[in-house]
Amino acid sequence: MERAGTGLMSQKEVQRLTVLRRVLDEGLGQVQAAQQLGVSVRQIKRLCRRLREEGAGGLVSRRRGRPSNRRIDLALRQRYLDLVRERYADFGPQLAHEYLQRDHGFGFSVETLRGWMMAAGLWRAKQRRAVRVHSPRPRRSCLGELVQIDGSHHDWFEGRSSKCCLIAFIDDATGRVLGARFFEQETTHGYLSVLQALVHRHGAPLALYSDRHGIFTKADPEDPKPTQFERALLQLRIEPICAHSPQAKGRVERLFQTLQDRLCKAMRLEGIDTISQANSWLDEYLREHNRRFAVPAQDARDMHRPWPGSAQALADICSLHHQRQLSAQGACKFEGQILQLLPGQAHAPKARAMIDIAQHEDGTLRLSYRGKLLTHRSHALHEHLPQRQAADHKTLNTRVDKVRDGEHSRLQRLRAELAFQDSQRERGIFRPDTPPIVPRAAASRCGLRPSRPAAATP
Repeated sequence: MERAGTGLMSQKEVQRLTVLRRVLDEGLGQVQAAQQLGVSVRQIKRLCRRLREEGAGGLVSRRRGRPSNRRIDLALRQRYLDLVRERYADFGPQLAHEYLQRDHGFGFSVETLRGWMMAAGLWRAKQRRAVRVHSPRPRRSCLGELVQIDGSHHDWFEGRSSKCCLIAFIDDATGRVLGARFFEQETTHGYLSVLQALVHRHGAPLALYSDRHGIFTKADPEDPKPTQFERALLQLRIEPICAHSPQAKGRVERLFQTLQDRLCKAMRLEGIDTISQANSWLDEYLREHNRRFAVPAQDARDMHRPWPGSAQALADICSLHHQRQLSAQGACKFEGQILQLLPGQAHAPKARAMIDIAQHEDGTLRLSYRGKLLTHRSHALHEHLPQRQAADHKTLNTRVDKVRDGEHSRLQRLRAELAFQDSQRERGIFRPDTPPIVPRAAASRCGLRPSRPAAATP
């Protein structure tokens, strides 16, 4: 840069000054100068005249230091900044731009909004971190070849409700979220519920990619009995694959990073505070999410296999399966209940036979023998048995939180009762012998009476 006259010359203006001095001092032709600078000959004549009359400062742009004719009105800029402060204070420029454009008619670029937010102190540029190098695995070529699954424990409602778990299934080839649902805990029932919805809507994928949690595989590789989730995949002819590290299933891990930012803020703006509300609205959000972030597959074929059976058969597969032995009276015990087979069933098994019990997420039971449904009647036996005592590291905190919240509620009731009794004692009332609500007119004749004065000591 060169200081000339009253203006600071840019590189373009310095280049013009060099060429124009050659025109005036060394006899360079105006046509050649126009070709070198990329302007017309008439413009070269104007610039030479200005250089002779005003010197090098005459080549400095006349608009230098003046506001742009295309600048955005300050009142309009302030209006959008006020909206950001009021509704999108913790949003990044990209996400805030999407909501401003959709809901408030914002017609400027993301970088314009970013500059406004940084100037107003609403956003700070993030420093780039050193990139951790992991060998990338190419995407699968077809939709439905490989689906990554996982659950994310997070404060999804930002303190408006208790923490919960979002279970999500994402396609490896396209990045489409094929199914997701909120649950209080990360359980086998939760994964089977999302799997049932996936197979019913899209069909069965070729393979599912998960971590090595006890829901998906057993710690003992020599144990031949599959887990409940593995058994459902075997019946649906879906290949289970377990990853050795979180980086291996990075597609679903990055999905949760995105959702923990965008989905939480979207639910806040929609006024969603409970799991039931979130599950009712989640499909609508995921359609927009897939439109925004999903990519086309390399191969247009869809590898999902359509489910040929009935909806009830699919629901039975995606439930917990148990076996019990019948007694001589045609009954068995199951989790605190006595299940009695009703008489008159032609296909009913004999005594001591093993029957199959399908336990659905809503608690309903379906009994069958050799694939044929059995009608039964249930009788409660021990109410405490259905409350399972076992818990893993993903369900332990939720169980303890419920116990803690119950204890807090009990202590609050006790404190309120003690405060009431203290207030009564201050009024001289010590013996409650009537209902707590007493008509005002009869209050002088009944209710809590003051204690008798102590006898005077001689």
